[in-house]
Amino acid sequence: MRIFYTAFILTLTLWSCSSKKDGYIIEGSIGGENTEGTELTLRKYGDNNQLITVDSAKVNQGKFVFEGPSAESPELHYIFFGQGQENIPIIVENGDIEISAQRDSIGFARIGGTLQNELFYDFLKGSRVLSRKASSMNQDMRRAQANRDTVTMNSLREEYFELMEEAKGYELDYVKNNPNAVVSALIIYRILTTKAKTVPEVQELYEGLSPEIKSSSTGVKIKETLDRESSTSIGSKAPNFSAPSPEGKELALNDVLGKVTIVDFWAAWCRPCRAENPNVVKVYNKYKDKGLSILGVSLDRNEKDWKKAIEDDGLIWHHVSNVQYFDEIAKLYNVDAIPATFILDENGIIVAKDLRGASLDQKIGELLQ
Repeated sequence: MRIFYTAFILTLTLWSCSSKKDGYIIEGSIGGENTEGTELTLRKYGDNNQLITVDSAKVNQGKFVFEGPSAESPELHYIFFGQGQENIPIIVENGDIEISAQRDSIGFARIGGTLQNELFYDFLKGSRVLSRKASSMNQDMRRAQANRDTVTMNSLREEYFELMEEAKGYELDYVKNNPNAVVSALIIYRILTTKAKTVPEVQELYEGLSPEIKSSSTGVKIKETLDRESSTSIGSKAPNFSAPSPEGKELALNDVLGKVTIVDFWAAWCRPCRAENPNVVKVYNKYKDKGLSILGVSLDRNEKDWKKAIEDDGLIWHHVSNVQYFDEIAKLYNVDAIPATFILDENGIIVAKDLRGASLDQKIGELLQ
């Protein structure tokens, strides 16, 4: 259940509005046995989402120090202990950052000293309460499973779902009560990218942030994503685009619009896409003579795989691909996971999104009646 406070900190950058330019100092103390001389590494995630080492230090008489230049772009870093995976997440921002930890409970370290670290720690404290509840619940679940106590297991499942809702509520309350926290912006960004709430709901959360946080890097990313989402929301005109067909000819969306058009983002490597393809074939064969057009947009990285999947799955409609994975077309439509579909009317207006199975058949039938 550590997901409540770590889901967003594994890959996202934290930005501060601090005006200090004198660099940062991380001063830490760690208690417990066998800590003296332990090597620590300060790491962060690079552009390729791989951890890179920024600095190293050793524990000396229970203390350690990291020091660096002015951080104009503060980021989330991790202090790793020894060769293991245990770490303390902190925000490297200009100022004096303080850490206090015990070796046998690294995950419960106290961080502070700077504004964003204090706000981050406040959020973590509440998250850890939920994490402890989840841990206890998991232990009870394992015991009930071992005893084949289905009554208790069912009860615990209900409690688990309630705890999940409590966690969501905790995050939303934190965002609303802390408009000056970069953590709030990160929570909103995660909610937006995982589509946990609708665009209007996320827009309302974003509007509640302070001007400083809106102008932070994360705030800017939220705004840019919201703008892209709005351009591909239901009721919007679908952005036109073009890309090479399997035959190498440039083909544009506007060239293939029918009475109803499905823009289908997929890939040969995407198992859910391939599993849905037979249903799309069925729908196409049922409605192609009534005005249905489909434009498949492949996010493959290998041209041969793309063409082979078209043939193997019998996808006898229009196709395009830049063969560049999640390319500019995917970004244009704010697609970060597939399968993703957009259903357009004869004027190219988006009337539905992400329908599959019987729901897709039903919607196409309604639009073509």
